[in-house]
Amino acid sequence: MKRAAATIAIAWAFACSLAVGAQQPAGDGPRYAGTALMRPAEYREWIFLSSGLGMNYNAPAPGAPPPARQSFTNVFVNPSSYRSFMQTGKWPDKTVLVLEIRASSGNGSINKDGRFQTTVSGMEVHVKDSRFANGWEFFGFGGGKESAEPMSGQAVAECVSCHAEHGAVDNTFAQFYPTILDAARQKGTLKPGF
Repeated sequence: MKRAAATIAIAWAFACSLAVGAQQPAGDGPRYAGTALMRPAEYREWIFLSSGLGMNYNAPAPGAPPPARQSFTNVFVNPSSYRSFMQTGKWPDKTVLVLEIRASSGNGSINKDGRFQTTVSGMEVHVKDSRFANGWEFFGFGGGKESAEPMSGQAVAECVSCHAEHGAVDNTFAQFYPTILDAARQKGTLKPGF
């Protein structure tokens, strides 16, 4: 009888540990379905790194007027990678950087000058993962897609070469994220020239 009670108690403890484990939140790193990255669902609850307005990496044509509508870009990073970066000045494996692109408007409510963010017009995700040949990969989530295959062709080739050449830390544009830039300076991980 004691042996049966002990077996039941052990089985119950094991079942409870499985239930508790199932309730634990999944890690905040990338989630895949095969080779496709699943859209990070709660990225707006992640660490906000910075926002840009009308940023463009190509020089404007001579005499061209500024665009009438400029997009905002908001950058978020998964919390565990942010904490690691702040301690080491380097992005750990499984870093997920989300670039949310939002349209802007200057007309609305009581606004008389300046611009504010409106609808999401696109999303790009930059993932550091040892599963990729060069350690990083880009994914585009246009049209509200729930998953995306790695970007390919000329578009991603330009992204890769630009990030490698101009990224201040580990193929990322840390120069545009003030808290990250400060941490990289303190840890001595900035690329020479920054």
